[in-house]
Amino acid sequence: MPGYAIAHLHDVDVNAGIVEYLERIDSTLAPFGGKFLVHGGNQLAMEGPANGIAVVIEFPDYQAVQDWYRSPAYQAILPLRTENALGTAILAEDCGVDHIATDVLK
Repeated sequence: MPGYAIAHLHDVDVNAGIVEYLERIDSTLAPFGGKFLVHGGNQLAMEGPANGIAVVIEFPDYQAVQDWYRSPAYQAILPLRTENALGTAILAEDCGVDHIATDVLK
C-alpha cells in the first residue's frame, strides 16, 4: 500500500533557498518512486487556519517514504525548506481500500 509525505506549510519566504529546494526535490523523489499528488494549485481551507498550503507526495509504500525522508539527498536540501518556511510534515501509510472510520477503534 502507498505511503505519503504530507505537509502543511505557511509563512513561506520565496527566496533563493526555496527556489533551490524546488529545483532539487524532484531528483530526491525519483529513486524512491515519489510523485506529487497535491502541490500548489487551488486549495480552500474549510476549517482551521487558512494561511498555508497543503502538499501530498505519494510513494509506493510506507517504507519508501521513510527511506526518502531520511536519504542523504533529501536531508541535504531539507534545511532550504525548514529555514524558509514554517509548517508540519507527516509521513503516513495508506489505510487500505476496505477501511472504514471505526477501524481506528480496534
